[in-house]
Amino acid sequence: MTPVEFAATLAAMAFAILVVGLLFLVGSAIRTLASVRGAVDDVRHTAVPLIADVHSAVREANGDLVQVEAILERTESIQGTVDSVSRLALATFATPVIKVAAMGAGLSRASRRLLRKA
Repeated sequence: MTPVEFAATLAAMAFAILVVGLLFLVGSAIRTLASVRGAVDDVRHTAVPLIADVHSAVREANGDLVQVEAILERTESIQGTVDSVSRLALATFATPVIKVAAMGAGLSRASRRLLRKA
């Protein structure tokens, strides 16, 4: 065997070892990708129902917010009505009540003075 043939044989063996090593690396990468794919599938199977639950909870919360908004609007309307009724009652009854109270106080004083003189 000549030195050229020996060098060619060594180069071929080194190339074969390199190819075998690369095949092991590719096989390892394929196994890793398969396990990652399985993990992604597990996450997908778990996450999709959770996302659906979140969507339904958000829809329900939106419905509840609409109801709360309607209740607040009614409460504001009732508050406005009570406010206007109280102003009306004050305007209607304040003056006569003050006059009656003043008359009662005056009559009370007058009756006390008359009782003292008698």
